[in-house]
Amino acid sequence: MGLGQGARGDHLTALTVETAFDAYEAVRDRLPLAAATDRVLRRAACLDDIADDYDALLLDAFGVLNIGETAIPGVAARIAGLRARGKQVLVVSNAASASHAALVEKYARMGYDFAPEQVITSRTALLSAMDGQRGLHWGLMSNRDSGLRDLEALHLTYLEDDPAPYAEVAGFLLVGSAGWTENRQTLLEQALLHAPRPVLVGNPDIVAPREAGFSSEPGLFAHRLADRTGIVPAFFGKPFARIFDLALARLDPLPPKSRILMVGDSLHTDILGAQAAGIDSALVAGYGFFDGADVDAAIARAGIVPDYVLDRP
Repeated sequence: MGLGQGARGDHLTALTVETAFDAYEAVRDRLPLAAATDRVLRRAACLDDIADDYDALLLDAFGVLNIGETAIPGVAARIAGLRARGKQVLVVSNAASASHAALVEKYARMGYDFAPEQVITSRTALLSAMDGQRGLHWGLMSNRDSGLRDLEALHLTYLEDDPAPYAEVAGFLLVGSAGWTENRQTLLEQALLHAPRPVLVGNPDIVAPREAGFSSEPGLFAHRLADRTGIVPAFFGKPFARIFDLALARLDPLPPKSRILMVGDSLHTDILGAQAAGIDSALVAGYGFFDGADVDAAIARAGIVPDYVLDRP
């Protein structure tokens, strides 16, 4: 596909499942470590088959609720059934480019009934970590069409093709990569080489599954600049701890960790993050990242073993 604009302005990348997996493996030293366990991989058709073992389910969005702008068939009804069985269900997503309100509205359009407090995003995790830095002037990687809801209180300048802001700002926020170009990436890297400054990444994903392939996400560009400048960004979102801490704080009552399940389509974000947080995990193999791929080979190579592999959410 090449690097270019995809549907709805998403930034499509030529990465395949295999090369995207390789990209995650190449940055394992920047990802959390999961505690060693004697985890035994089990298989199930869907969440209904394993829900009795859990009181709370944390659901990724892309690959679990939706692919791009399209809801995965049957998932809304399954969530309703889980709630009817007394399960707490939250969304835990690395969706940093959209505001919290816009994301809740998007899920509603897809047929999902989530209250605002039931959606926890990497954008929320990023903002929760910025209390002592809100007065700084930040350069923002984001598409203007996404708007600034949730970010209004920050002093921000969009990073586009004018080199001046790259030199002037006190740090950089990477929240959305639709519209990001190689020229802008070069300007950012050159600015950091000239004057090192903080880089905060609101979405650690390298790619996300869309209807027409993978989109490139802020994590892709963040790891590239780390490789080229030596400046390691601060990441907010899965697999890093803060988003899981926020999610667990929303559970009321808070179950034992052994009764909490993270459900996602990515070994390196959802499953690794869950293991680092000390909760169980289920990998969806039939949608999202591993759709049509050899998931068993990927698990063996990464050494990241989920508690379950599901055919579908």
